[in-house]
Amino acid sequence: MKIITVPIPELFSYGQNLVYLKRSPNECMYRIEADRIYKAISLGEANAVIEVSEAEDGGLRVEIIGGVAEQYYGDNILEAIEEYVVDWFDLKRDLSPFYEIAASDPLLKETVDQFYGLRVMGIPDLFEALCWGIIGQQINLAFAYTLKRRFVELYGRAVEANGELHWLFPKAEDIALLTVADLEPLRMSVKKSEYLIEAAQNIVSGKLSKETLLQGECLKSAEALLVSIRGIGPWTAHYVIMRCLRFPSAFPIDDVGLHNSIKHITGMDRKPTKQELLKLSAGWGGWESYATFYLWRLLY
Repeated sequence: MKIITVPIPELFSYGQNLVYLKRSPNECMYRIEADRIYKAISLGEANAVIEVSEAEDGGLRVEIIGGVAEQYYGDNILEAIEEYVVDWFDLKRDLSPFYEIAASDPLLKETVDQFYGLRVMGIPDLFEALCWGIIGQQINLAFAYTLKRRFVELYGRAVEANGELHWLFPKAEDIALLTVADLEPLRMSVKKSEYLIEAAQNIVSGKLSKETLLQGECLKSAEALLVSIRGIGPWTAHYVIMRCLRFPSAFPIDDVGLHNSIKHITGMDRKPTKQELLKLSAGWGGWESYATFYLWRLLY
């Protein structure tokens, strides 16, 4: 099988990212065994199952273990796989400015020291990011993972490699054709079922696309387009902007996990107010997504 070595930046820890990826035993979009990550990815008309591990001489070792047949390996396939891994681990990001900010920030200093080298792990596919944001609204994380697994196993596609099944996320084109009744076996709320279907329809119609949202690299315009879709509020919009569009200034300021992390660090007996959050985060300018992600790690 083909092996690719993906270079990594200096401020990167495979171990820290691996610990983050292990946070739920009910994750269905990848599998981890012996510090190796197994994941199916869609490459347009082709699919591949990859094994990601830490290369002995530095970098990430990415081996294609299934999916696309060896005779179809070409520069376009290999480049697409490398681009996916780079995006997934946010490897193009220079974290030195963020670490400089964190060094003197009372909320971030010890947090960054504890999780040094952690990256904002991405969700490169827009539809998957939207669905995960919608599914996770106003429920605990464990139940969100259960709902996602039900959704993926009901409407996703499995790719076999080495005797194991690896799941691809459902396609927007397939979900757009469903009714709320079709999603009843998931035991999800009617509203969430409606939101998932409408998100898929907006992608299929072309109203929503990753390319459109990235135009001009403008967070405000991306947020405005996202919140114009029913079921996507500011929290979900900023979550998608953080995990999929990769704007480091994305800031889900209303996130409960963020509030709980700040309560933990400061010893507050209540969640911080909006004004307190704005004051505490005043020094994070341009790095709000990384600050939030690191603070989340205190809880998950």
